[in-house]
Amino acid sequence: MFGDDGLFGGGERYPLELARTLSRHVDCRLVTFGSNRRTIIDPSGLEIVILRRLAEARGHIAQPIATGIARATRQADLVHVHQMRSAPARIMALVGAIRRQPVVVTDHGLGGGGWMGLLPRLFSAFLTVSRYSAETLRAPEFKSWVIYGGADPNLFSPSIGARSGLLFVGRITPHKGIERLIHALPDDLPLEVVGTTGHDRQPHEREYPALLRRLSEGKRVKFSGRVDDDQLPELYRRAHALVLPSVHDTCYGRKVGISELLGLSAIEAMASGTPVICSRVGGLPEVVIDGQTGFVVEPGDIRGLRSAIERIVGVPACAERMGRAARERVLSHFTWEACAQRCLAAYESVLGGGAA
Repeated sequence: MFGDDGLFGGGERYPLELARTLSRHVDCRLVTFGSNRRTIIDPSGLEIVILRRLAEARGHIAQPIATGIARATRQADLVHVHQMRSAPARIMALVGAIRRQPVVVTDHGLGGGGWMGLLPRLFSAFLTVSRYSAETLRAPEFKSWVIYGGADPNLFSPSIGARSGLLFVGRITPHKGIERLIHALPDDLPLEVVGTTGHDRQPHEREYPALLRRLSEGKRVKFSGRVDDDQLPELYRRAHALVLPSVHDTCYGRKVGISELLGLSAIEAMASGTPVICSRVGGLPEVVIDGQTGFVVEPGDIRGLRSAIERIVGVPACAERMGRAARERVLSHFTWEACAQRCLAAYESVLGGGAA
């Protein structure tokens, strides 16, 4: 529903999938932003109100300014906002304080100021996607719940078909470290890169996709751009491994303040029975267990990436064992239903034990 009109990465998919699941348990409305105001009913039954985006704070697409936010949330017992420092979250924090309406927040790593420490105090609770996220936000322990995130284990499921090549799923932006993966990639091993370009502000960083294409010359790398939701599960199923080589320092010398608060693509791959190779960055080590559901390497370690790739591709029994363990971990910890239940428990606590 976002398409070319907006963003649709993990930070956008997360509230959509969570709201879809919550709507099976409570009356739930998802308020989002687009070029035209409209209301639609999702196939899951979720009501989605799209407010017309009039402008963007700081010129950033993730900072929509729209009228009607207060009206669209007026009847809610509780409002759950995503991206603490976004313009809509700031508006709802103030509106909630005036109305005495509980407002809880889940952050997905959007930068920006916090009104000299005042903004966090306006939220009734922090529902964080990882322990790392809670530490980054400095969320008070007494009003913080780690709810993680999830995948639909019916949609993302293993297959018995042959696997071939590696897969990357995410935004094409320097902090994802894709150039390290290309350097580590054996010449004869296919790699499919799925995702759209980021919204990097530095002019030279906008050349990152072109840099990746130059580095890929002579290698079997395919850049697929954005793929439809119904195509993604099959991509996970047929890959030897999903690789997420995120870094603390980009190839342009920029330090990354906040990166990989969770990693939805890692969870989706694991639900598909696919091992994950990832960097020891952010919340990823909370999802991927090194040596059991995949491999965790130090960020920027090209040799370590190469070694992990060769172990999974070269030892099928190891990959199969890790894939089974990965799916079992998702079923026990990282389904959207489990995430929704953790949310509902937090909502009830905020509301004083009443129904959400």
